[in-house]
Amino acid sequence: MLTRKQHELICFIHDRLEESGVSPSFEEMKEALDLKSKSGVHRLISALEERKFLRRLPNRARALEVLRMPERAEPPRKTTTAAPTPANIRNLPQPANDVIEIPLHGRIAAGVPIEAFESSTMLAVPAALLGSGEHYALEVSGDSMVEAGILDGDYALIRRADTARDGDIVVALIEDSEATLKYFRHEGAMIRLDPANRAYDAQRYRPEQVRVQGKLSGLLRRY
Repeated sequence: MLTRKQHELICFIHDRLEESGVSPSFEEMKEALDLKSKSGVHRLISALEERKFLRRLPNRARALEVLRMPERAEPPRKTTTAAPTPANIRNLPQPANDVIEIPLHGRIAAGVPIEAFESSTMLAVPAALLGSGEHYALEVSGDSMVEAGILDGDYALIRRADTARDGDIVVALIEDSEATLKYFRHEGAMIRLDPANRAYDAQRYRPEQVRVQGKLSGLLRRY
């Protein structure tokens, strides 16, 4: 699932390539999406690369290739409290003994504030994986944390927190628009969010651009 801005950007790039065969410039993308700066475009493109929707062609200026298009966006709707369907139940890890149910909010790449999620599903988690505090679960999307053993499709178990120490793996909300799971570190006056995949670069932000929404406390994986 892409954020609204990510969806708008890949559609804009796709339409421009179909029309002229040439990628739009960063300035054109900034204006088309009504962004304040080109850094926002860079961030969106990096997110689309990470999710395998887009790639940059080496040694060519303004060269982008659309690898796949997202599904047609549906209008937002409020979730209901109806019980999960049998198909949903089959797709979730099955509960073990001594389990605790925590909210399953969605995919970490969903790109909206955690507070905006409305839980329609609960995830049964072995109690041994959770410590004290309030927890929720997110489904991991992408491969930016594979070298930390966090794979696409895993369920990240997150303890709610608004602060973090260097080296913690956190859910970070960037400019109140996009959530990401990364290592948290201070670098001088900046906050650095490090992936665990040498194919991706670290991301640097001013402290006011980043809001910690939780720390990784465990992981569930289905086989």
